[in-house]
Amino acid sequence: MFSKEESRLLRQEFWTSFGKSFPRKWILYNTKLKGVSFKFHFDTKSALVALDVEDDLEYRIKYWEKLLALKSILLDEYLPDAIFDEEYYLENHKEISRIYVPLNQKVSIHNKNSWRDVMEFFNEKMTLFEAFFEEYKEVIDH
Repeated sequence: MFSKEESRLLRQEFWTSFGKSFPRKWILYNTKLKGVSFKFHFDTKSALVALDVEDDLEYRIKYWEKLLALKSILLDEYLPDAIFDEEYYLENHKEISRIYVPLNQKVSIHNKNSWRDVMEFFNEKMTLFEAFFEEYKEVIDH
């Protein structure tokens, strides 16, 4: 077991190391679409990349419908293992809509031996996710 401080330091070390290993500017919150953001998630049980649609319901429905219309393109041309979840609940019980790609192997941010696999997964999948988003951003926004 790790103390809270040890866990915090490991998390900080992972994200610093990821940034140095793959130094690029990710879109993340800078989508320019209200309530739409990309996320990296890595904890003691799993890792995933996600496109979250949250905020007010009107925007959430609007963007989610557009993303559903593009689902076959995303799956066929970019991320065949993407999961669409219209009602995804965060740890704080907040409901959002999420498209995500999980890393299908057991990993933990507390295990440095799994870091390289997660970093490569993050880089590969988020690059594809962003390429899809850049290509279809105007469709999603109109």
